[in-house]
Amino acid sequence: MLDYDVWVSRVLNMWGTFDHVVFGWVITGSVGLLAIIFSFLKWQRRTSLNWVKASARAKKKAWKKLNVPLSRHIWMEEYAYGEQPSTCFVCLTSLTFSQSLGTKAVLHTPVHRCSVCGVAAHFYCSQFATKDCKCVAQAGHSHVQHHWSERWIKMDDNPETSAFCFFCDEPCGVPLLDASPTWHCLWCQRLIHVKCHAKMTKESGDACDLGPLRNVILSPLCVKEVEQDPIKGGMLSMIAEESVASSVYGQIRKRRSRTKTGTARSFSGKFQDGLISERSMNYVLSGLSGLKKCNSEKSMDLISRNGKTFGVKGPPAGFIQKRGGTVTYGQEKKYKLVDLPKDARPLLVFINTKSGAQNGPSLRRRLNMLLNPVQVFELSSCQGPEAGLKLFSDVQNFSVLVCGGDGTVAWVLDAIEKFNFESPPPVGILPLGTGNDLARVLQWGGGFSSIEGQGGLSSLLQDIGHAAVTMLDRWKVDIKEENQDPNSYKTCSKFMLNYLGIGCDAKVAYEFHVCREENPEKFYSQFVNKLRYAKEGAKDIMDRACADLPWQVSLEVDGREIQIPKDAEGLIVLNICSYMGGVDLWQNDYDHDDDFNLQLIHDRTLEVVCVSGAWHLGKLQVGLSQARRLAQGKTIKIHASSPFPVQIDGEPFIQKPGSLEVSHHGQAFMLRRASEEPRGRAVSIMTEVLLDAECKGIINASQKNVLLEQMALRLS
Repeated sequence: MLDYDVWVSRVLNMWGTFDHVVFGWVITGSVGLLAIIFSFLKWQRRTSLNWVKASARAKKKAWKKLNVPLSRHIWMEEYAYGEQPSTCFVCLTSLTFSQSLGTKAVLHTPVHRCSVCGVAAHFYCSQFATKDCKCVAQAGHSHVQHHWSERWIKMDDNPETSAFCFFCDEPCGVPLLDASPTWHCLWCQRLIHVKCHAKMTKESGDACDLGPLRNVILSPLCVKEVEQDPIKGGMLSMIAEESVASSVYGQIRKRRSRTKTGTARSFSGKFQDGLISERSMNYVLSGLSGLKKCNSEKSMDLISRNGKTFGVKGPPAGFIQKRGGTVTYGQEKKYKLVDLPKDARPLLVFINTKSGAQNGPSLRRRLNMLLNPVQVFELSSCQGPEAGLKLFSDVQNFSVLVCGGDGTVAWVLDAIEKFNFESPPPVGILPLGTGNDLARVLQWGGGFSSIEGQGGLSSLLQDIGHAAVTMLDRWKVDIKEENQDPNSYKTCSKFMLNYLGIGCDAKVAYEFHVCREENPEKFYSQFVNKLRYAKEGAKDIMDRACADLPWQVSLEVDGREIQIPKDAEGLIVLNICSYMGGVDLWQNDYDHDDDFNLQLIHDRTLEVVCVSGAWHLGKLQVGLSQARRLAQGKTIKIHASSPFPVQIDGEPFIQKPGSLEVSHHGQAFMLRRASEEPRGRAVSIMTEVLLDAECKGIINASQKNVLLEQMALRLS
């Protein structure tokens, strides 16, 4: 027995020694593997930069022969480092600073990104950038030339089909390294090997057809820069520019000299000088489209987020555009459209940067890279849709893309109506709002994430170019408030596209709106917005502030009074079959034993339902209940004897004692995604046939509009 114990102890000792040896080998092997991976990544980056340098040198040689129109970069100040590209295209070093600078320096150091071509640079390098951005106005040239550039940003939504040289059809980029010496065209987004460019130029020239998005891109050949009066348009701007340059560049030069003597770099942006007076800068550019500066933005130029100023020495290499407000230097630019072909159908884009998750700034840069920046406009309190519509006022056929929520769509449609176009442009939607109900009905998706999952921006722009035209009813809401004199009313009017609510649903929307106005920085994503909306709904479940609605509100449909159920806490008037982010309150999946008709968006008829509180709204959201259908009609009148919250297309307000009267106001041309419907492709082809017939003079604009309306009604 003793011998057995000795044998067991020896075995355990040997196993322990063996275990330590194995553990040591594992640690050694892991460290060696990490070292190999690190060396591989370092070699990959060095190889990629060498290829980029080689591409840049070859590009300069090619441009001397081709004489490509060039423009200066338009810089936008950012503080985020996660977006592409991550390398400064001037000094070819990383945009992120080393940790020795400290966390505070990293967070407060800006990066300049070109809002046209997407390249990025350190804020102290951008002044040395070469003039090699794509030229948006090339009127007078015979054709558009390829604008070849290093591939700093991957815009490929489908890399399996787009990562090939369009001349030799060979892959662009070494597998796993992506270090192939390639160029990409800033207009058509195609790739080409540097060695293939000379062959292509000899065989077919360097003309660019604008690529797969040619149907929606505004050709730079049709854009002409309008000369400004040097006294009115440019003198004040140049004075302001020189005052900023003289005061700020000294600060940059001092900091650069301290760096050379060994002092650690500090780029926290604490430049104290450079402020200019209100009178020295009267106008700024929003994007490339010449706007008047807001009163709140007239007091200083080149302002950073923390209230300090940055600047670069003239002559200008672009202008600075700050998120949350545009600040610029340099002379104002304005454009006009000339010599547009009759069959051209460019796309006019409006972006509301404040909608939903506030994805507008990054979206705008991506659209500028895919399209002509002249056709992309940013909506703000300083500029409405009128600026873009005025630029396109002489274009016979064009479409509009609204990047925003349902309220932004209503804003643009109101502006289109005021211009009284002979052939009103149809409107498509890129959903950026919280609910995006109208975008859901027209098959454009429920949010920006759904666009990314369906092929990305390039795919959506192609679908816009081949979309089917449909009609959407627009409704006028006359709001009357009772005065002290019972025989007099204070009247105002609004327009409705989606729905009108009075009672509990409007109260939740009103509380959400107030919270967002007070703390806009907290509403940074669509998901978070919905959670906060649910929070306000939970509060209303306990309050039941609209429980007396049946006794304080009366409903009249087509002159006939409708009885409101006693348990109702909200009335909702519907024009579309989507509410609260996709809930169908009228048809839904339940069987109905009434005689009401199906709901359509162009039948000139409204539907009225009621809900019994915020808890009922929550059950509707998850499909556990249904709304009570009350009536259908062409004229709706609601009278309230006490103040009640009201919302029209998600825009809430408090309605004082008075009445709301809803009547038909006409129809708007909208774009419906054709790829999502069985008949969609056929409708799209018929739409293109009608547009071609109008261009050739076979039918006029009014006849085309009537045919489009009848086609939408019969094929819905």
